[in-house]
Amino acid sequence: MTAKPIHLDPDPLGAYRISPGFVVSGLAYLSGHAAINEAGELVGIDDFDAQAEATFLSLQRTLQAAGSDLSKVIKVTIFLTDMSHFNKIVDLRGQWFSAPYPADTIIEVKALALPELMIEIEAIATVD
Repeated sequence: MTAKPIHLDPDPLGAYRISPGFVVSGLAYLSGHAAINEAGELVGIDDFDAQAEATFLSLQRTLQAAGSDLSKVIKVTIFLTDMSHFNKIVDLRGQWFSAPYPADTIIEVKALALPELMIEIEAIATVD
């Protein structure tokens, strides 16, 4: 079994020494994605909605680079710095995913890698 790295160009995670993810045996395993755009800049400081959208767009971009897409996500782990955004996450799942919805774990954490980040999502998806 070989692990094929997912390559992004430009790679906003490269500066942090993080791979966007790997494809192994028909599955894409993605690192945690947050509101960091293609240029490596933080998006939506103090704006959860802007950060959530940027995070899902980042996931979508990486999945496409892996030969997958959001419709093929089977598991997500969502990290929030404030669980009061839970209802927004439920709405976002309906916006970005479709039935059957991915398995999901939502965890409130004290902080994420950058102090301004409010959301991070890691995912596993099937690849054709």
